[in-house]
Amino acid sequence: MTRRWSIYVAALAMLTALTAAAAASAGPGSRGTSADYQMKVFARGAAIHGANGLAVDASGRLLVASVFGGELVALDSRTGQVLDRLGHETGVDGPDDVAVGPDGSIYWTDIILGEVGRLAPNGQVTKQFVAPGMNPIAFTEDGRLFVGQAFFGDGLYELDPGLAQPPRVVITDSHVPPFLSQLNGFDFGPDGMLYAPQPFLGKIVRIDPESGAMEVVTDAFATRPPTSVEFDSRGALYASLIDGEIVRVDPNTGEFEPFTRIRDAVLDNMAFDARDRLFVSDSDDGAVYAVAPGGGVRTLSPGGLILPGGVAVMEDASGRESVFVADVWSLAQLDERSGALVDVDRQSRAGGGIVESWSVAPDGGNVILTSWMSNAVQIWDPLAGVPVEVFMDFAVPLNALRFQGDLVVAELGTGTVARKDETGTKSVIAGGLFVPTGLAATDDDLWVADWATGIVWRIVADGAVLPTPQFIAGGLSFPEGMAVDRDGSLLVVESGAGRLSRIDPSTGQVTTVADGLEVAVQGSAGAPPTWALSSVAVGRKGTIFVTGDLANVVYRLQPVPAS
Repeated sequence: MTRRWSIYVAALAMLTALTAAAAASAGPGSRGTSADYQMKVFARGAAIHGANGLAVDASGRLLVASVFGGELVALDSRTGQVLDRLGHETGVDGPDDVAVGPDGSIYWTDIILGEVGRLAPNGQVTKQFVAPGMNPIAFTEDGRLFVGQAFFGDGLYELDPGLAQPPRVVITDSHVPPFLSQLNGFDFGPDGMLYAPQPFLGKIVRIDPESGAMEVVTDAFATRPPTSVEFDSRGALYASLIDGEIVRVDPNTGEFEPFTRIRDAVLDNMAFDARDRLFVSDSDDGAVYAVAPGGGVRTLSPGGLILPGGVAVMEDASGRESVFVADVWSLAQLDERSGALVDVDRQSRAGGGIVESWSVAPDGGNVILTSWMSNAVQIWDPLAGVPVEVFMDFAVPLNALRFQGDLVVAELGTGTVARKDETGTKSVIAGGLFVPTGLAATDDDLWVADWATGIVWRIVADGAVLPTPQFIAGGLSFPEGMAVDRDGSLLVVESGAGRLSRIDPSTGQVTTVADGLEVAVQGSAGAPPTWALSSVAVGRKGTIFVTGDLANVVYRLQPVPAS
């Protein structure tokens, strides 16, 4: 899928320019300004779009790999201040782990593209394709470089640090999903052996880097998988567990003892600095923690929203509104007035919970979630915190809503808007779309936005499916989420322009509601071009909420009363 998406997105760049220009000439002429709104940041998330691998560079900065952010974030290891961001403009795409070589070069693994990258001290970037699912990376004491696969494979490789010579296969990829023997964040011990967790097996293993021979150190973590291991300067072995605990493990006997626990954390990786301060990452909320040698924990970079996408406003039984935000691994419920976190439902690594959450729409007392990562559309009860229904027969769903009692889904995999009725029968409402994204509906009308062409189409009018979609407006810059405002106009997030626009569906006139929105995180080349779906929702009093995935914020736009 990675190569297919890379070619697909490249072709869309040319197609978008041509089609959007044609649509603009067919649509309204000048763009006006909508009614005044007072815009402010309603909720602010983490500084990092999910924290994965960690390393300390030659200058003492803490490097944090962020797959969802598509960047390496350099933090001041004392204050947590963001010092630099190395992203797509540097050649970094989807880094899952990071390491620093003996010469100060920064290396990272790209889990989607299957590449290993190197940023040399002189600024030169070199990349090498190794195998799908590049994840853990580590150097031996004498400067040999090793990388492993995860989720898309279970091999182990030695690389030329210059990324010029072909990889040496240490452990052959089995090519048998779900790759239960895959390795995660690993480290070399004083004995020259590679120590690694096998999360799906609940084990920590020791591997001979020459032969690939493996032996089990401990298999005591079946119910709470280990995610990474690290040695301190004295040769003590530490392991992070997904449930937030860090333990010390005796590499000879496999016995372990608690070291510290980080409450409510989903631990991903660890790194020691020269002073034996331990840094730990949380993949789910982007937090980074500093752990003192005695076990005391300090939050170095706070967590929060990591990639806010879908947004929905819903009333509870008392009539009080809440704002629901889809945030990949979680569904956050925010107080409509203060933006404070009311509740959060998370994906459970042990099974159950939400099936990732990239878009969200109201569905009576429930919400509809979509996940293009899992091809899932889920009906979720936020009050009980349980799934009601899960549908796995959609092709890369980017968005979904309830229309005339049926489930309507924007399918990227087929370029259609699909419909599933109460009997489970699927049908196509509209086809021929390139990247169907925003969906909006009244009781009788249904619209869809196409990210690639910049066009909004009406596909159902007065309750009837149109034989040919009706052009409503064009010339939009990568439109994503849509909503119907109280006056019947359409609100659409133009992710390419950082703008919220309003469309009069009867005339096609487009006006600007707000600009300067920090949206449109650039995801990995192997993912849908929308990455997170920047979205918009409207409260009963006309307050508008927009997700800013780039800044990890939710914006609130309140109407300014006419004087």
